[in-house]
Amino acid sequence: MPAGEPDPDTWRQRRTSFGSVAAGYAAHRPDYPADAVAFLVGTSPRRVLDLGAGTGLLTGVLLTAGHEVVAVDPAGEMLAELRARYPQVTAHVGDAEAVPLPDGSVDAVVAGQAAHWFDPEPAAAQLRRVLRPGGVVGLVWNTRDEEVPWVAAPGRVLADEARGHEADRGVVDAFARALGARVEHHRSGIVQRLSPEQVVAGIATRSYVATMDDARREAFLGEVRAVLDAHPDTRGRDVVDLPYRTDAHRLTPA
Repeated sequence: MPAGEPDPDTWRQRRTSFGSVAAGYAAHRPDYPADAVAFLVGTSPRRVLDLGAGTGLLTGVLLTAGHEVVAVDPAGEMLAELRARYPQVTAHVGDAEAVPLPDGSVDAVVAGQAAHWFDPEPAAAQLRRVLRPGGVVGLVWNTRDEEVPWVAAPGRVLADEARGHEADRGVVDAFARALGARVEHHRSGIVQRLSPEQVVAGIATRSYVATMDDARREAFLGEVRAVLDAHPDTRGRDVVDLPYRTDAHRLTPA
């Protein structure tokens, strides 16, 4: 369970919440920069497992880079979005702790915005099982760049609800220990061009929002909307640039 989560039941509820927001997730979440993918898995074509693949945001970048991808996610609704976009990808419903692939079947395993929902010890055992000799594990997260003032403004509204939602270095360290892996890190970034209302819609796909009851969700998103309506950098704007820091971690098991 990620550090900071209020209790295991809440964490499990959030972990399984994404099917209810699958369409919004596909429409409003950012994808990943090509340089992060190249860092994680290299540039030569490889067979890659996208674990916790969701709607295929990382899958698409892997495909563009020339890799063969097999996708696994616990939410069938999320995989339906992925299959609609990438029908050539083999996709399975499954968990990181019980990966539905044969032993030694992939050259790399990657997880975008997902590894903080995995149980490190059993998941690491599965990663070792499905990886071929010399394989690597890539963990990557996009995080809103709150050094930008208008991004920090709604961040203050989100802070209490989001506690424990985003990954921290502890997640990477837990996997490194479980895999006996050497860790390398690469930071880059990506920018989404969105309307302020699309920014709100993206926040609505966060697990801590998806698990709210309807009244609480409406009130919470209203608070976020009010901040954007009032901030001088977003007030009256049709389009804003939403920057993210992308942190990619390549784990090479011993």
